[in-house]
Amino acid sequence: MLSIEKLNQFYGESHTLWDIGLEVPKGRCTCLMGRNGVGKTTLLNCIMGLLKVKSGDILFEKKSIVKLDADRRASLGIGYVPQGRQIFPLLTVEENLRIGLSTGREKLHKIPDLIFDLFPVLKEMFSRRGGDLSGGQQQQLAIGRALVLKPSLVILDEPTEGIQPNIVGEIGEIINRLRKDMGMTILLVEQKLKFVHAVANRFAIMDRGRIVADGEIETLNKEMISKYLTV
Repeated sequence: MLSIEKLNQFYGESHTLWDIGLEVPKGRCTCLMGRNGVGKTTLLNCIMGLLKVKSGDILFEKKSIVKLDADRRASLGIGYVPQGRQIFPLLTVEENLRIGLSTGREKLHKIPDLIFDLFPVLKEMFSRRGGDLSGGQQQQLAIGRALVLKPSLVILDEPTEGIQPNIVGEIGEIINRLRKDMGMTILLVEQKLKFVHAVANRFAIMDRGRIVADGEIETLNKEMISKYLTV
């Protein structure tokens, strides 16, 4: 569904992404892994059009999107949950969710019932301001806001960061449900190995701006973990 081909990106004179190649197969969950600062979030921002690339291509459903603006990419059916959630703290839960409606493919006027089926707490907190929610509830709101688009591809950047364990488990169940029951494709950045094994089918490891290993999740071995993931 998503293919990255020989992607290069720079911050000023600093070469940050080096000939990145990545495949995210349709209907599967691919986990992008690596230590802090290796370029994972930079790559996601390039995919979403938030950062310009120097060279290479990004294909979504076999069509190049590398020259499209960020809002156009979202309208094609790519939902993005950024690191740190980035909800609007002074807006209500309802208002946060409605922001995504106009950018989806179907230009919906009503928040899909699916959101409240997946996250009942958002219905309970519908009129509360986003900033009044707990960290776990804010993460659920961020995911719900991305799903309002009815995306075919969902990109999540460290969704378990700073989240209490019970909510981490719920997020894992949601990711599995989106993939297995609804056929969505997932690209996930995550560092918790237990969580990765619970949700991912495939993995790719980044180191110093390059993809250094990838494959089926069953082939992620102790040598790779020790070399590229252990702090």
